Amino acid sequence: MLITTIDRVPGREIAEVLDIARGSTVRARHLGRDIFAGLKNLVGGEISEYTRLMAEAREQAIDRMIADAEELGADAVINVRFSTAAVMQGCSEILAYGTAVKLK
Repeated sequence: MLITTIDRVPGREIAEVLDIARGSTVRARHLGRDIFAGLKNLVGGEISEYTRLMAEAREQAIDRMIADAEELGADAVINVRFSTAAVMQGCSEILAYGTAVKLK
């Protein structure tokens, strides 16, 4: 599956626009991570526990978007974007979405 953040696939022609492909995951903070993050917050710097949590969430959202695109019969997903929203305190959704297309 080709994935791009631009509105085309260089060197390829779009034969058909299928639909929006999307994938999301909702993640909650974890007590163990919160303890380390709280300590890190006191001294400053990157909170690597949360960085890893968000990176894992993005990858899962991408994987789910690809699965959605495959169900649509797509060859590529163009114009891919990410969005995040707080679902409740300590709980966030990561959404990956783009346009599923068939290529010539």
